[in-house]
Amino acid sequence: MTTLHFDLLGEVPTDLHIAGKDVPAQDGGRFDVLDPATGEVIASVADGGETDALAAVDAADSAASGWAATAPRERAEILRRAFDLMTRQAEDYARLISLENGKALPDARGEVAYAAEFFRWYSEEAVRVDGSLTTAPSGANRILVTHQPVGVCVLVTPWNFPAAMATRKMGPALAAGCTMVLKPASDTPLTALAMAATLEAAGVPPGVVNVVPSRRSGATVSAMLHDPRVRKLSFTGSTEVGRILLREAADQVINTSMELGGNAPFLVFADADLDAAVDGAMIAKMRNAGEACTAANRFYVESSVADEFGSRLAQRMAQLSVGPGSVETNQVGPLINAEAVARVEGLVTDAMSRGARTLVGATRPERPGFYYDPTVLTDVSTDADILSEEIFGPVAPIVRFDAEPDAIRLANATEYGLVAYVYTDDLARGLRVSEQLETGMVGLNRGLVSDPAAPFGGVKQSGIGREGGHEGVLDYLESKYIAVQW
Repeated sequence: MTTLHFDLLGEVPTDLHIAGKDVPAQDGGRFDVLDPATGEVIASVADGGETDALAAVDAADSAASGWAATAPRERAEILRRAFDLMTRQAEDYARLISLENGKALPDARGEVAYAAEFFRWYSEEAVRVDGSLTTAPSGANRILVTHQPVGVCVLVTPWNFPAAMATRKMGPALAAGCTMVLKPASDTPLTALAMAATLEAAGVPPGVVNVVPSRRSGATVSAMLHDPRVRKLSFTGSTEVGRILLREAADQVINTSMELGGNAPFLVFADADLDAAVDGAMIAKMRNAGEACTAANRFYVESSVADEFGSRLAQRMAQLSVGPGSVETNQVGPLINAEAVARVEGLVTDAMSRGARTLVGATRPERPGFYYDPTVLTDVSTDADILSEEIFGPVAPIVRFDAEPDAIRLANATEYGLVAYVYTDDLARGLRVSEQLETGMVGLNRGLVSDPAAPFGGVKQSGIGREGGHEGVLDYLESKYIAVQW
């Protein structure tokens, strides 16, 4: 294990970041961060506990009034500088993400560009937080509505997009005038710690952004949620953990935003351009090796084109190069850990036991690290676990359908509702189906929906609230109504 140093990022911090300083955990605890490509230790990071978390809340609370009072233009300029800095440091960030997360460098570079855009977008939104003045219908008074920062925020982010899931929360929080404690996933804490240094280099005052990595996530986050100074929780992760945090947040009636699990259907109608559909499927399925809440999880293909679509998709998947993400020529890196590989393998085994056929893959490479080969299954039974659970791996299960109502019924037969993908050359059908799908987002003849300028989020048990777009900053603001007359 060596010190991680990059040309532009410099030495990557490995301690907690509280009140503008890198400090050890108060009990001295540390935990190892592994390279998923090899299973080897790459860094030892301070393991924050409840006392550390509350110290971070102290720092955020002390900085809150000053940051809230900072002029919107000044906050905007700081965010713009953060965008510029992160863009200049992009290659270092991409290599750091690839090292601790395992994703292939092309995916890591794409994530960094996407992550930085949240700083640029919210630098523009920071000066566009408006209010309203209207006359009450009775004419007795004016209705003046203003927006104020919600207060100290706890931001809990996942391992699969360690940069983008952080900036998607930090950008709007900073634009709104909020201070924060970021609790990154313990599998990928290094990117978050590096980002705190970038933000402070851009001019964010000490105490505004605090970072507390922790292996004791439940107790650490719970301690913050029971501190009355914390007024906002934004969480990205599994629906299972989201339910727990919602119960925790209820004790102090904390404002919550939840971006939870997905089970995205990918619908291909017989009139679709199959070349475009396969291109879209490769993006929707294989971005980050399938480890994304937006990943296409279930492929519903009209029967008359199912064989052709499956054959073409399998051919494309078979051409992907699998190996360490840090190697330029590899397109698919390892999964995050051994448990992830075992889970994916279990879902594939279950599907095959119920009659699914393998077109490609369904194997684990014999090499160090946490790999699973790109896989396409066809004739998947509708009762297979792989259709009801989030795969989070490079596996595409295909189910046939015969009519449009069947496709919609199958797509909606889940507790999740984050995103869906629809491929058809009939625009009327595409819009008609999109309206009937129970999801917060739809990619219509597109395999990628994420955009900092668009509201990202789901319905049903895929979440509460929206991130990105103008809606994203509103999640960090409280509306205040003032009744006034003159």
